[in-house]
Amino acid sequence: MATTALAALSATTAAAAGKRILLSHPASSSSSLSFASRRLAAAAGPLWGFLGAPIRAVASSASAPPKTTVVGDRLPDATLSYFDTPDGELKTVTVRDLTAGKKVVLFAVPGAFTPTCTQKHLPGFVAKAEELRAKGVDTVACVSVNDAFVMRAWKESLGVGDEVLLLSDGNGELARAMGVELDLSDKPVGLGVRSRRYALLAEDGVVKVLNLEEGGAFTNSSAEDMLNAL
Repeated sequence: MATTALAALSATTAAAAGKRILLSHPASSSSSLSFASRRLAAAAGPLWGFLGAPIRAVASSASAPPKTTVVGDRLPDATLSYFDTPDGELKTVTVRDLTAGKKVVLFAVPGAFTPTCTQKHLPGFVAKAEELRAKGVDTVACVSVNDAFVMRAWKESLGVGDEVLLLSDGNGELARAMGVELDLSDKPVGLGVRSRRYALLAEDGVVKVLNLEEGGAFTNSSAEDMLNAL
């Protein structure tokens, strides 16, 4: 009789297990899991609902490039460096501090000592600096993806005084944050990643005028263009 009871108990357990398997993973399912996998899934019980869920595509970890700055945007903050004229010390200034409560004309060049930047762009702003200040501009500054030593040598080679503040964006922090990086690494001169040429007017850090060139072209970012926009 004990043997009969044990057999009945085994049959009941097997039947109950069969019902659990049927409820957890119906035979009519279109799943392509093997028989062994189905047994493992049934044994897992409640975990099957989690492990058997469709796997969603994982989003790429690469971040999208920054949006290009436009009129109405606040300039992104970045730390720039320069050599102070009176004492010759290396100093830094943030874009926030440079523009806070002021009207600032900031123009960017692809590179110090390059032909257009040296012969036209920077000299034009040096020549028109007083006219710009007469229209309410507090500071005229030039920025380039060059180190501060190169910017100082460039300034000295052109005999620039206090008319224009030459700022180093040596690591391209500002150019990258503004979305205006210019990749010249495929050019034979080996400039690497620089900044597109532009000239802008910022009032208390907000861009009011922006003349952004295509690459390193020089068509609408001169000092005269900025004067006409004021």
